[in-house]
Amino acid sequence: MAVETSAGPAKGKLVIRNIGLLLSGDLDKPILDADTIVATDGKIEAVGRQGDLDTDQAATVIDAHDVCVAPGLIDSHVHPVFGDWTPRQSQLNWIDSFLHGGVTTMVSAGEVHLPGRPKDIVGLKALAVTAQRSFSAFRPGGVKVMAGAPVIEKGMEEHDFKELAEAGVSLLGEVGLGSVKAGEEAARMVAWARKYGIQSTIHTGGPSIPGSGLIDKDVVLEADADIIGHINGGHTALPEGHVCELCERSTRAIELVHNGNERVAIAALKAARDLKQLHRVILGTDSPAGSGVQPLGILRMISLLSGLGGLSAEAAICLATGNTARIRNLAGGLIEPGRSADFVLMDRAQHTAGRTILESIALGDIPGIGMVVIDGIVRTGRSRNTPPAERLPEVVTA
Repeated sequence: MAVETSAGPAKGKLVIRNIGLLLSGDLDKPILDADTIVATDGKIEAVGRQGDLDTDQAATVIDAHDVCVAPGLIDSHVHPVFGDWTPRQSQLNWIDSFLHGGVTTMVSAGEVHLPGRPKDIVGLKALAVTAQRSFSAFRPGGVKVMAGAPVIEKGMEEHDFKELAEAGVSLLGEVGLGSVKAGEEAARMVAWARKYGIQSTIHTGGPSIPGSGLIDKDVVLEADADIIGHINGGHTALPEGHVCELCERSTRAIELVHNGNERVAIAALKAARDLKQLHRVILGTDSPAGSGVQPLGILRMISLLSGLGGLSAEAAICLATGNTARIRNLAGGLIEPGRSADFVLMDRAQHTAGRTILESIALGDIPGIGMVVIDGIVRTGRSRNTPPAERLPEVVTA
């Protein structure tokens, strides 16, 4: 079973030195000219060259041994239930397994797989508040799970969204997974949610589970949710032309997921790039789902979009870090002062054809993870799920 982890950050100073490649998560400047990070009490304090920074009296020192350091990966689309268990696949410790895929933060698109999920208004609000409270207090492996995302149903009024917001709920589950499927009705509820600071995601494409249905481009445009959820389908995508039209006509976030149509994911990426709007693209797995649980799903999306989509590896990593952090209003995702000290330390996989980690990703390979840090705390060493990395970081003082 996953160990319950305190929600609190590290106390004291963390220094990561001898970084071979530092990726910022920022599309405007994805590679930083720096070899050292200093964090204090779980927040990044300084980034630069070791000789220019105050690295004395550190509680923890990590020698990166020239590996790559990137922001912790963010999965923008998961479906948790309670604890580190998913009834969809009857699997334990799936969140901890994602940690070994470099994921440090997850965002719920609805706790839809709960057996007997309540669909009455009182029940759905209660479930959302319970999930929000539960995952605020319980962090499997240290992973931050932003949960409590109610699936809207017919009959909800403005006061329901106000009450949810006042209770701490900040997300809506996928619009379209409940009884609200018409664009006009969805738009009204999305607007109420937005008024009270609740971010919305809409299902896009064919039905994924019993009770869901087709949500076509016209409904997506009319509903105007904040996130065009799995624009490449979850699982079944809209026609490629309709997906590209959504990219062109909407200004909302474009979410690409592992459990969707890979061909359409690449088409959406190219549409966003042609529009010079890559900052809108974010990544998720849309798991657990019928196709299973994918601990390396975000890494695989990065390698897909780089290897087949023609995006540079460093830019692809930005989609899974800084882009998502900014759109989702998260504290991590970028390596800059004031951000959460969430990092993944990785190197090219052993025997990859790529000469560097970035070249290997551009060739379609996933990297090997040697360490994951969340809130300034080392949460895991060598990943049990990725291929073995060429080099490994090391904790030299703790």
